[in-house]
Amino acid sequence: MLRSLTDLLVRRHRRVLLLTVLLVPVLAFLGGRVEEHLSVGGFVDPSAPSSRTAAHLEAAFGTAAPNYVLVATARTGTVSDTANAEAGRALVGSLRARPGVLDVLSPWTVGTLPPGSRSPLISNDDRQAVLALRLGGDEDDQRRAAEDLTDVGAGVDRFTLAATGPAEVSRQAAERAEKDLIRAELIAVPLTLLALLFVFRGWRAALVPVGVAVLAVLGAFALLRAVALATTVSVFALNLTTGLALGLAIDYSLLLVARFREERAVGRPVVDAVRVTMATAGRTVVISATTVALCMLALLVFPVAYLRSFAYAGVATVVAAALAAVVVVPALLLSIGHGLRVGGVLSLLLLAVGHRLGSGSTETAASVRFWSRQARRVTRRPWRWALGATALLLVAGSPFLRVDPGRIDHRALPAAGGAHAAAEQLARSFTAAEFHPVSVAVPWLDPDDEAGVRALVGGVLAVPGVRRVDSVLGFTSAAGTVPPTTYHERFRGAAGAGTWLSVALAADPDTDEAERAVRAIRSIDPRLGVGGTTAAVLDAVDGVVDRAPLALALIALTTLVLLFLMTGSVLVPVKALVVNLLSLSATFGALVWVFQDGHLAGPLAFTPTGHLDVFSPILVFCIAFGLSMDYEVFLLARIAEVYAISGDNSAAIEQGLARTGRIVTAAAGLLAIVLVAIGTSGMVTVKLFGLGLALAVVVDAVLVRGALVPALMRLAGGANWWAPRPLRRLHGRIGVVEGAAVPPAAAPAALAGSGREG
Repeated sequence: MLRSLTDLLVRRHRRVLLLTVLLVPVLAFLGGRVEEHLSVGGFVDPSAPSSRTAAHLEAAFGTAAPNYVLVATARTGTVSDTANAEAGRALVGSLRARPGVLDVLSPWTVGTLPPGSRSPLISNDDRQAVLALRLGGDEDDQRRAAEDLTDVGAGVDRFTLAATGPAEVSRQAAERAEKDLIRAELIAVPLTLLALLFVFRGWRAALVPVGVAVLAVLGAFALLRAVALATTVSVFALNLTTGLALGLAIDYSLLLVARFREERAVGRPVVDAVRVTMATAGRTVVISATTVALCMLALLVFPVAYLRSFAYAGVATVVAAALAAVVVVPALLLSIGHGLRVGGVLSLLLLAVGHRLGSGSTETAASVRFWSRQARRVTRRPWRWALGATALLLVAGSPFLRVDPGRIDHRALPAAGGAHAAAEQLARSFTAAEFHPVSVAVPWLDPDDEAGVRALVGGVLAVPGVRRVDSVLGFTSAAGTVPPTTYHERFRGAAGAGTWLSVALAADPDTDEAERAVRAIRSIDPRLGVGGTTAAVLDAVDGVVDRAPLALALIALTTLVLLFLMTGSVLVPVKALVVNLLSLSATFGALVWVFQDGHLAGPLAFTPTGHLDVFSPILVFCIAFGLSMDYEVFLLARIAEVYAISGDNSAAIEQGLARTGRIVTAAAGLLAIVLVAIGTSGMVTVKLFGLGLALAVVVDAVLVRGALVPALMRLAGGANWWAPRPLRRLHGRIGVVEGAAVPPAAAPAALAGSGREG
């Protein structure tokens, strides 16, 4: 396939470049404003018990869990004053008339409480009241309803209003994600271009990866928009699309251009250099892209649309980046391959900062000698390097043993203003648990069956952590039952729909006490439908934990099969799997230490929650594992190529590290720039995603590929390349060996520049 593609490019490279130029505005049009077609939701499993309960309550009772909260502060007097109460009832009436609003719970409309009772919807100083709105539909419908409510404060003279709640948090998060993405691009692109100038020491070579990256981003956006027509894609996947498209396009272009310049440095003509580049580095790009894409596809095993969105975005991005690299880069090299050298103003700039210039390959003699010496240091004392690196990674990863998974809430937003500040105000002045009740659907229980309802209410009230149960009977607590008001008619639905309970807990919804209470309520009767914030968190965590082994198994199988096809070895794929897991353990330990425990919360400007968002470790694992395999393939492909020629394991390790060390570290550094730019987001989840991946790729490229992998391969010796006879025969028929299509004259190029020369 690559040979045929190369032949076509040699004959028609100018036409290919012309078509590429014409394709850019088309992709820009198709992928433009892609965020308008993406979803802000996808954080719940529609088949989970809590989701089914929510759907039943909306369909049968026209109600939902409170998901939009307004904190109304009286400008003068108290919220119970006659004039303020009248204004409050008028506000409730206007809210109920808004599209998407199913119900509004307020202290002015809930009914008359007994003397001495205090409404939980009024603050202790009587100056604030809460309006708990129930917005219907899915998460996108709720966001649209929340957008319609942004002007609700206009014309309200007696109150100042602050909005929070899941629907408002989602709305503000989507706005923040779009702004942060633009800022990340403005930071990443110029810094990346500057770094490429120093890596390639020439502006023409540096512009090749940038052009391919732009094409990859536009192509990924166009593909993502097409996918969004068929299924739910989260708007937060755009951060992955941009970062991964830039990173992979630069990685692949860097590998191709570096190999081309290496071949040119030993005297090959441009056309021959392109053919060798495609037969070696081009093959590596295809294998690497396939590996990354298959690792991303493992996210499809999870039932949550948010995680599945990253699978769609990841595959679209990898396909776009790989196609752009293997088609556009060779065409550009055929067109400008004679001129990939330093000159003009850039030479003066580089000289000013002390860089030695040259027009040879990207791997200068100095860099080759450095990585050759590093390889010899490792291979002379492999036990020391292997044990030292392993111990360091295990110590760094140890905090992950105390990971406490949770779900995204208002603290994912910046603390200053908005839904985050309103939620903190709510927590200070009210009992937060009141606005996150547990909904208990009882479809088989007739609301007129007073004895049956009373027995169920008593059973729920006996659960530790339950403070009050609202039902058709009224407000029931340990102090007794307050008779029902008009408010309690909401617990009656259509004929045959049964009834439901609203349960107020004593603990906040994101605590262990609340989770234990929900599990205990579910254990009362397996037929009960239990929903609400805490139940949704439990279902999300359980869903991820239950499906994680399957995702890990698919990733492991992908790794083993693809690396066997590339190397023909049994040991090397197993070693790669173990090493990647070890490498990622350090990243996960850092995520717990920073984002769960709250270290560096001040410098990084986020609010720690004591939990680690349950979705983020899965995302970071699948993406970082794919990127780790990217660098593993870069290194192993070159080692396998040299070993096939020399048959010397130690020489192959040295040659492989000498020739790929600078490429891998440069690629990781360039990708880290993009990921750190994404990590400047004000959203904690995006910050965690960007900084976590940046740490993962740097640790992997420097410590793992530069020390641990060579040490382990040196310890294994000839066993690296062993396989049982049946598997050797299988590999002989279907294996993919880098350099297999290289003409015999390429052998000197593969061995040229050995560190032993110096």
